[in-house]
This record gives sequence, C-alpha cells and structure tokens, in this order.
Amino acid sequence: MKRIGCVFVFALGFTQFIAAQQTDSPQGFDKSRLFGGGNFGLNFGTYTIINVSPQIGYHFTDQVAAGVGVNYVHYGYNDTYDQLKYSQSYAGMNVFGRFYPIRQFFIQAQPELNYLWGNIRYYGAEQTSTKIPTQFVPSLLLGGGAAIPAGRGAITISILYDVIQNMWSPYYHQAVYGLGYNIGF
Repeated sequence: MKRIGCVFVFALGFTQFIAAQQTDSPQGFDKSRLFGGGNFGLNFGTYTIINVSPQIGYHFTDQVAAGVGVNYVHYGYNDTYDQLKYSQSYAGMNVFGRFYPIRQFFIQAQPELNYLWGNIRYYGAEQTSTKIPTQFVPSLLLGGGAAIPAGRGAITISILYDVIQNMWSPYYHQAVYGLGYNIGF
C-alpha cells in the first residue's frame, strides 16, 4: 500500500514541479483551460466488456496538463463449450499528467488504483464457483500520444503501458491503446 501512495504523491509532485518551472503560466484559474474526455466501450457476445472512464483535466501551461478520472470496467466471458462463466469488475480512480514537447504530441504518466472483484463458475457436471480475491490493484501507465486539433477539442491517439505489471491489473502484459476526443483542448 505504501508503494501505491508513493506513486500518487510522485505523480502529483512531478506535475507541480513542471508547472512551477514554466514562465508563461497564466495567473489564476482560467476555465477555458479545462478539458474533458475519457473512454466508453461496449462489447457483447462470448466476451462482454463494459468500460466507462471519464476524465477532466486542466492545461496549466501550453506544455503541461494534469487531471483526474474515475473508471468502471467489467469483463465477462461465457464459454458454453468449456461450460465456464467468468466475471471480473474494476472500479477505480486515476490522476494523470501530460507534457507537450510539441503542441500536437504529449508524454503521459497515469497512476491508477482499481478495486477488483469477480468470480469464476463452472456449470458442467461438477458445478463450482470460485471468488476472485477482492483487492486494490495499482497500475502506473506511462507512454505518449498525439492530440490533433478538431473543432472545439482534439482527437487523441495514445499508447500506454503499465510498468508495475500486477497480475490482477486490467493492463497485465498488454499495451493500452487509446482513441478519443478531448472537449476543450
């Protein structure tokens, strides 16, 4: 648990450090520098995936942005051949920091803490049910992407990777590809 707290404190401190180094930072809060976005996904069938992950952020300068988000992700698998039904859900929160070395490209760090619960059921001749141990699962997503201005926002394309690699992480052994739209770029 200390590790999770250290990751969050480091990310927030790093964002504040970068913001303090900028000389072109505006004085006071400017609501025109707010932006919102996130992910929404649905998939139904043998694999069921539901993802709702809104985020809100603030551009402290033209080069530095940071924000917070919440998420809910549900994974389900129903295999009639193997007579297996698998259900796993996450609810969590994150903070993120972005550095734009060039206006259209960013580098991102996103510590995340998710609460996991679920179960595995075999419904064949021997019906059994096993609970997945409920727990908090830390992740630290690092990577980058592009923000292409479009209308009153930006189309974002990103690729991130969880460097902690907890075996219960929703990002275990896989890259996280993102395609979205930020409102208020």
